[in-house]
Amino acid sequence: MALEPFKDSKALSMGVELELQLVNTTDFDLMPSAGDLLHLLERNKFPGDVKPEMTESMIEIATDVHTRYDQLLAQLRCMRDALVTAGDRLNVALCGGGTHPFQRWYDRRIFDKPRYRELSGLYGYLAKQFTVFGQHVHIGCASADEGLYLLHALNRYLPHFIALSASSPFFQGIDTLFDSARLNSVFAFPLSGRAPFLLKWTDFSEGYFAKMEKTGVVKSMKDFYWDIRPKPEYGTIELRVCDTPLTVERAAALAVYLQALCRMLLEHKEAPPAEDDYLVYNYNRFQACRFGLDGVIVHPKDNVSLSLREDILSTLRRIEPHAAALDSQAGLDDLQREVSHSGNHASYLRGQFHEAGSVNGMVNAAVNVFRQGVPT
Repeated sequence: MALEPFKDSKALSMGVELELQLVNTTDFDLMPSAGDLLHLLERNKFPGDVKPEMTESMIEIATDVHTRYDQLLAQLRCMRDALVTAGDRLNVALCGGGTHPFQRWYDRRIFDKPRYRELSGLYGYLAKQFTVFGQHVHIGCASADEGLYLLHALNRYLPHFIALSASSPFFQGIDTLFDSARLNSVFAFPLSGRAPFLLKWTDFSEGYFAKMEKTGVVKSMKDFYWDIRPKPEYGTIELRVCDTPLTVERAAALAVYLQALCRMLLEHKEAPPAEDDYLVYNYNRFQACRFGLDGVIVHPKDNVSLSLREDILSTLRRIEPHAAALDSQAGLDDLQREVSHSGNHASYLRGQFHEAGSVNGMVNAAVNVFRQGVPT
């Protein structure tokens, strides 16, 4: 049975999903409050979509479809304000960050939903360890083949998004020395990693997916935890490597960076993607997770080693005309300041840990940053 048809969507449209932490305002540990918060949000018109996630200490929010940075950012801010207001009524704090720095996975409770119960039965303790928090960005594609082209053309830029979004340096109370420890939890799943190198939708849907479905291993695209995956029901590709940033402002900036990159790649002025690009894929991904902006990656075409920081800055300069055409330069300016001066949110969290002297104080800082919109 072939995969469902790839839905029509507006090229370069975008949507953002954010997985958020629900924390206790007393000790700043995670608390199982998703049900109460969702019930309260149902009573008022929420300016987007909100739903439960794997465990009861997390929720996921999703924006509408946008083409403009200013409108995306405005909705994200409106959603944040609605969440903060609802959380205050329940004495529940919300924050970003790719991991909670000291929660214990065995204390988590699986959200009572058939799919999550099924996943818990299949993956055992990995399901509770999947209490990690990511940002997903959808980009609309004019056709399914265009989507697969972008999915693979983006392979060399994946480390950019890992390093720029990295906000999970602590796990189980310890500084992991990784800027993004979250992705180590994702890698544990058997259907994670990269998509197969196929550039024709018929080859993907009628060939690869049909064979995988026949094995009984997968039932839908939801069963793949790939770094980037096609979403035919939306007509998009979905980038999944980002940690949830500490602010919705950074989340919007990451989305328009991807949007502008896709616009540039669709000019086909770069060498087309090839299977051999993936020879350095895992190494580059590790460098971005471990060292963040200070990582060193290998260019997949010429095998030249590159400073990740300098590669991002060079790319930001190259996509300026595309950002101008999309009216999103303000978002890219935010990322340029991060790379050149302020550092990513993993650096900020480490600084807050040393200033506060505790992981609890670090979470308190993340809560305040989410509420206020800027690191202080």
